[in-house]
Amino acid sequence: MFVQQLEPVADSLALSALVASLPLVTVLVLLGAVRVKAHRAGLVGLAVAVLVGWLAYGMPLGQTLSAGAQGVLFGLFPIMWIVVNALWVYRMTVRTLHFDILRRSFGRLSDDPRIQALVIAFCFGALLEALAGFGAPVAICSVMLVALGFDPVKAAVVALVANTAPVAFGAMGTPVVTLAQVTGLPLDDVASVVGRQTPLLALVVPLVLVFLVDGRRGLRETWLPALVCGVAFAVAQFAASNYVSAQLADIAAALVGAGALIAVPGARRPAAEPVRASVLTGARSEDLDQEDPRREVLRAYAPYALIVVVFSVAQIPPVKRLLAEATRVFDWPFLDVANPDGEAVGANAFTLPLVATGGTLVLLAGLITAVVLGVRSRDAVREWAATVHELRYAILTVTSVLALAYVMNLSGQAATIGQSVAAAGAGLAFLSPVLGWFGVAVSGSDTSANALFGALQVSAARESGLSPELLAAANSSGGVLGKMISPQNLTIACAAVGLAGREGDLLRKVLPWSLGLLLVMCLVVMAQSTVVLGWMLP
Repeated sequence: MFVQQLEPVADSLALSALVASLPLVTVLVLLGAVRVKAHRAGLVGLAVAVLVGWLAYGMPLGQTLSAGAQGVLFGLFPIMWIVVNALWVYRMTVRTLHFDILRRSFGRLSDDPRIQALVIAFCFGALLEALAGFGAPVAICSVMLVALGFDPVKAAVVALVANTAPVAFGAMGTPVVTLAQVTGLPLDDVASVVGRQTPLLALVVPLVLVFLVDGRRGLRETWLPALVCGVAFAVAQFAASNYVSAQLADIAAALVGAGALIAVPGARRPAAEPVRASVLTGARSEDLDQEDPRREVLRAYAPYALIVVVFSVAQIPPVKRLLAEATRVFDWPFLDVANPDGEAVGANAFTLPLVATGGTLVLLAGLITAVVLGVRSRDAVREWAATVHELRYAILTVTSVLALAYVMNLSGQAATIGQSVAAAGAGLAFLSPVLGWFGVAVSGSDTSANALFGALQVSAARESGLSPELLAAANSSGGVLGKMISPQNLTIACAAVGLAGREGDLLRKVLPWSLGLLLVMCLVVMAQSTVVLGWMLP
């Protein structure tokens, strides 16, 4: 049995923490300063973590490699299993041209560009984040806005800022699932606290979006629809994440938010011509005037309805118990680790949810979608294989980062850093979201930031007497605000709207919003750690 040590380097916590931080520093420097590709930075960081765990912490090499292998498996299943199948559903809608029908349907919901920004960038973007994530919402929504006549720069900025509130529950809850796994906290507990933080962003972001589209006039004339949309989104996200399922949080929020927005009197009224002339400064796509048969419009919405139905049925207690019977729990080979107190860690055993996992449920919905959309089995298989190929670097990045996180957690490196960070005391609650924000800003992924810093946040919380669930959730909630300034998302946005090489221009426009909303989140988390907002926590 390997027993973790907190001060293996010269019996000094400071020196040990310095050495333990080398894998994280390596990844962040390679990504942020050297501009190395994320998957390569992850692999190099993993190698450094293995060396530190083996040489500095004394973890047997076999156990160190076994810890990394467990992280790889978790990255593949269930994490990337969810992402691949979700993106596969989207690709089938593109192949059958039903995505274009959906885009035209959105364009007809309202003639007001400020309302269109809310419907597409905020609501539909949240739905895409729920199903795929990893940059897809920014690319797709910015293109749709340009097709409606938005200036390319404005379309990209709106899509980037809108991609905040849903990120923590994106890709069928992948970030919070990862956070729960690497911290050892129950998924329901983590999702519950995140669901009491990110909805507060949803109250603000729609107002920011109408301001970005049309300045003070937009805020003055459309504050009511924006506020109604934000409140409905926030309530649905809170309710789903706390009482239904983390995987359904963004889907429910997107649908309820869109429904509430369209229901507001006047939301579908055409905007005044001076407004349209000043806002829509780009070329409008001619196919927006094409009429689509009602049957095809219903089929275009069907994939998203099917996912909601499948996940909802899976939450029915008898069905949930039936699906859980296929879950397998087994001792992880070549791994026998105890914490500093001599107690065996939970990672010595591995849980494999074969059916009761988001990816399998999305796969089932995707199979039904293929039938509804008329996709032949051969074409559906080809689209699935093409999806895997498209995500190959994302798969490598996620698996390497999770392997790094598992090595750091099981060797004791994360606990050492956590204990040293705990010296911040009460100020840790304020700084906690900043760590998540920085991780996402560099890596472009809330999932990766949670894998890197989740265990560290929990360790620091326990040392400082704060709630582990609060700081773990703060890592994810703060991280979503780093998404809009990550080089990965900026590049995706520029490529989507034909602004290649102008990432710096976009960064200057979205950075103030990222920092401003981050400050709000820091204040919220700090207040939740005290009696001021402590009542908000479950």
